[in-house]
Amino acid sequence: MQQHSHFDVLVVGGSYAGLSAAMALGRSLRKVLIVDSGLPCNRQTPHSHNFLTQDGVPPAQIAALALKQVLRYNSVEHLRDRVVTVSQQDKGFSATTAEGRRMSAGRVLFATGVKDIMPATPGFAECWGISALHCPYCHGYEVRNRKTGILANGETAYELCRLLQHWTDQLTLFTDGPAAMSEEQRAMTGALNIPIVEKNIEELQQQAGRISAIRFKDGSCEDLEVLYARVPFEQHCPIPAQIGCAMTEQGHIEVDFLQKATVEGVFAAGDNTTPFRTVSLAVSGGTVAGAAINKELIEEELAGKTGA
Repeated sequence: MQQHSHFDVLVVGGSYAGLSAAMALGRSLRKVLIVDSGLPCNRQTPHSHNFLTQDGVPPAQIAALALKQVLRYNSVEHLRDRVVTVSQQDKGFSATTAEGRRMSAGRVLFATGVKDIMPATPGFAECWGISALHCPYCHGYEVRNRKTGILANGETAYELCRLLQHWTDQLTLFTDGPAAMSEEQRAMTGALNIPIVEKNIEELQQQAGRISAIRFKDGSCEDLEVLYARVPFEQHCPIPAQIGCAMTEQGHIEVDFLQKATVEGVFAAGDNTTPFRTVSLAVSGGTVAGAAINKELIEEELAGKTGA
C-alpha cells in the first residue's frame, strides 16, 4: 500500500464483522482497506458455536478462511496495523496508523469489538474463554452437567442462577464476599439447590486455562470445572467516542438498524454495538453495514452525476 491512499471505505478491525462488511463491499466493486491489529476478543476461545456450517470450529480458523475469501476480491486490501486517529475532512475521513501510514476514505466502519476487563483474581484471565465463561448459549452444551460455579453478586448473581440451572444441577454461587441478595432471591436460589458461598476468593487453580478448583483466602478449596462470570468491558477502540459517536448506556456504539452511527459517514458492527457477542451475529451485522455503506455511496455518486 502507498504511504497515502484513498479508499471508498476504511474498515477498522478485521475480525468477523469487519471481514463480512469487506466481502459485501468487495462484491459491490468498492475499494476497501481493512486495518486489523490481529487481537480479537475471543482469541483464547477454543471453539465457536451457534454458527451454521461452522459449529465447533476454532474462531481463528473461521477468521483465516474468511480473510482468504475476502481477499479474492481485487478491490479489497488488508493491512496488519492499528488505526490510531480518524478525523473528518471535507469529503470523508482521514486516518493514520500506529506504523505511520496515512489514508483517506469516504466512509469508515468500526468493527473493533470490545475489551473485557479481567478481575484481579489470579488465574481468571488465563481461564477466560476456556473454562471461565460468559455465555451458556456459546459454551453451555460443552460443559453441561459439570461441577459449575457462578462468580457474581446481587441481581446479576440471581439472574445467572436462574439461567444456568438449566444446564447443570451441580451449580454453586460464589459471591466473593457478603451476598447482596434479597431474602426472596436467597429463598429462590435455595429452592433451586444452589449453595451460596460468600468466602473471599484467593485464586482459581488451573492448568492451561482449565479450572480445577477455587481457593479461598481462609485456605480452603472447592473443586470446580467451570465458572461463569459477567466481567465489565470497554470499547477496544476509543476513536468512535473521540469523534463524537453516541454510546448506549451499556457502553456500546449506538447504531440504527443499518449499523449507522450517529456521526455522518460512520458505521459500526460487531461486538462494539451489541451485548449479543456471537460470531454469527457479527457476520450478520457486517453484511448489513457493507450493503448500507454501498447504498449510501451509490446515492452520493448519483447526486454528483445528475445534480439531484
